[in-house]
Amino acid sequence: MPLPYPMAGRLLIAKMTGTMTLRPKRVSCQKNMEANAKRELTLRALVTGAMLGVLLTPCNVYSGLKIGWSFNMSITAALLSYAFWKTLQQLRFTRPWLLLESNINQTTASSAASIVSGGLVAPIPALTLLTGQQLSWFELILWVFSVSFLGIWVAWFLRRQFLETASLTFPAGVATAETLNDIFAHGHEAVKRVAALFSAALLAGAVKWLDALLTIPRLSLPFTLPGKGALAAMPGVSLKNLGFALDPSPLLVGFGAIIGLRTGVSLLLGAVLAWGVMGPSILYRGWAQAGESVPDAFWFASLLEWLLWPGVALMVMSSLMSFALLFIKSRQPDGQRKGKQTSDQQNEITSVPVKLIFPAGFIPGLGIAFILVAKLQILLFGIDALTAVLAVPLAFILAVVAGRVVGETGISPIGAIGKVSQLSFGMISPNNVVANLMTANVAGGAAGQCADLLNDFKTGLLVGATPVYQVIAQVVGVLTGSIAGSLVYLLLIPDPAAMLITKEWPAPAVATWQAVAETLQHGLATIPVHARYAALIAGIAGLLLALGEKYLPRHYGRWLPSAPALGLAFIIPASISIAMFIGALLAFALQRLAFSWSQRFLIACAAGLVAGESIAGVITSALAIVG
Repeated sequence: MPLPYPMAGRLLIAKMTGTMTLRPKRVSCQKNMEANAKRELTLRALVTGAMLGVLLTPCNVYSGLKIGWSFNMSITAALLSYAFWKTLQQLRFTRPWLLLESNINQTTASSAASIVSGGLVAPIPALTLLTGQQLSWFELILWVFSVSFLGIWVAWFLRRQFLETASLTFPAGVATAETLNDIFAHGHEAVKRVAALFSAALLAGAVKWLDALLTIPRLSLPFTLPGKGALAAMPGVSLKNLGFALDPSPLLVGFGAIIGLRTGVSLLLGAVLAWGVMGPSILYRGWAQAGESVPDAFWFASLLEWLLWPGVALMVMSSLMSFALLFIKSRQPDGQRKGKQTSDQQNEITSVPVKLIFPAGFIPGLGIAFILVAKLQILLFGIDALTAVLAVPLAFILAVVAGRVVGETGISPIGAIGKVSQLSFGMISPNNVVANLMTANVAGGAAGQCADLLNDFKTGLLVGATPVYQVIAQVVGVLTGSIAGSLVYLLLIPDPAAMLITKEWPAPAVATWQAVAETLQHGLATIPVHARYAALIAGIAGLLLALGEKYLPRHYGRWLPSAPALGLAFIIPASISIAMFIGALLAFALQRLAFSWSQRFLIACAAGLVAGESIAGVITSALAIVG
């Protein structure tokens, strides 16, 4: 790392004049570096990150069970920690809060919040729905930690190749680094962003509390479809029966602002197609049964039994095709993909596993993780040893592709990784739903966690952090997140069989994992007859959309809807898709009409809406159980 110019200048003069030797200066520099290192991995940085992890992890558990998506908490953690320690510093209660300390803090907090990759909002609930097995709080914490702990060491192994040799972008990591540099260069701006975040969080929390106490009305258009066919005896089908209503959820609006207009429009199109067109059609033909014959009833469960299959097919096939295309791309020499790197550099990347160039601490760390996840698969789920062991190399293979995808696009292909894992173990251990879910949980969860953690390493690389210290922060983070996330999950969902895949908790990721596991176990017999044809058509559409997005000229491809968002709209209530579309539309309008304000405050406000409703929702659920 080059020295700052004044120091370099003094050393050069000393060399030329002979009046000073270089050795004392090097010792001085070494002492300064050691002093700075001590101010990087500090106890307060780790404790602050862990405390923020306890606060932010429930937000991702809550949103994961609601809409199947989670939020990167790095920037939120950086803003909150800066505001807290800056306030104490101004009151002369503490020493200055440094940038590298803030990086350790955000690494710890984001590692904790990304714990949902460990299976809390997908394979673990799906296992309970299919088999009735529910882990105790201690078993759940240990299991989630083991999967995420494996992800840390996979990320540590890939860090040098992806960040230093291949120089992948990792947009989320770059955004966090830019935010860190910005708030420490312009502290007053950070305070304003934190104020915006807190204001949005208070607003969202108040709306959630009000809805819990008074039940805010879900407004919809007074439009009714005629009763005919199998519904001839009913007066009609209202829009509320189909789920078309305005959901007063700040969280959904905040997520809509984050995901962007293309995804928001895709959700709206998917909702109209699934619930507005296909929904009435299958009701009239008697392929699905109507629910309560009252104007405000939402017939979610009966319609979902049919709409689930084309939605899952659309998501799975598009994700697998995108995954395959990205895998092919990752195998091409970088000179063909980017025209920037030499073949020697690419040979270095692809040959690293063969050369066994392991970073320090990798072998013992991986050894502990390997023993832990393999032993827990055998003890907790009765999986045979060979199948349990195979989950680890599959995690490496999937992590290579997932890491490159995240590095180049910023989008984590968690859904695709999960499906590839399930399909792989469906072939290795056929007709074994427990092995299918939990070995895929290890492979897909560790690969997903790895992709998230590589963003932290990218941030650290840009701000000059010490990677080994970030690994320590990640271990503390996943331990914190495992405890907080597992306890919050058990608090929110004490009875998964009765509570999940309902209007209140749609849990789309759970529904998808369950559907794939059932199909692999029982074949197509689990799918309603007519839904099989719909699933076939949707699967073909997903393949075509993925191919079009890859190969069409950019000015045409950007108009294609997002296939994962289209499929997701089949599995969640239409009201959720509408609310997220409204958030995306509002964000788009603000970016056009108030670009400067949006650049400064939009993400902070959106994060505040997500955090405020999530925290209020968790507290509300806890009070309801206690009461």
